[in-house]
Amino acid sequence: MAVVAPTTAVCAVAIPVTAAMLLGERPSAGQMVGIALAIVAIVLVSQQRSPAGEAGHHTLALHRLPPGLGLALLSGVAIGFFFLALARTASTAGLWPLLAARFVSVGFFGVAAVASGRSLRMAAPVAAIVIAAGIVDMLANALYLVATRYGPLSLVVPLSSLYPASTVVLARVVLGERLSAWQGVGIACALVAVLLIVGVEL
Repeated sequence: MAVVAPTTAVCAVAIPVTAAMLLGERPSAGQMVGIALAIVAIVLVSQQRSPAGEAGHHTLALHRLPPGLGLALLSGVAIGFFFLALARTASTAGLWPLLAARFVSVGFFGVAAVASGRSLRMAAPVAAIVIAAGIVDMLANALYLVATRYGPLSLVVPLSSLYPASTVVLARVVLGERLSAWQGVGIACALVAVLLIVGVEL
């Protein structure tokens, strides 16, 4: 997760922001600093504590690419283009782009499950959690879509991609997980990034 989460999130930010700037958006100097700080925050808050027994293993692994990096890059690129595609839809399309995206994804994974012989049945408690997660996910995507129609893409994407910070805070508050020093720094960077991106003078 310490490799996958920041890699995916940073790619997802970089592609829409780069496209927005190529299309003519020009954030202020303070907002540019905020965007850069948001990327740093994503990397820091995604760091996980490593068990002491694995220290030697990680030291040995420094000379090769981390496992899962290639898939994380592909995932980040796909998410980045998904964010960009949603932002490029016309306001007259309403929320239909989200419905189309969900229809395609559900159909794709349904076919994949049937083709691999996997059962689609879930226990009732699991199904309830999945439905709740789906509702929250669709709400988040809908808010992102609306935000891109009222604000510049180069600012909306970095703000929406700071979700790892809220996840880390919730893990601390709800699950009692301890934050590492780097995660604490990352959360502070995220807060400053938000202030800079929305144009608050520090």
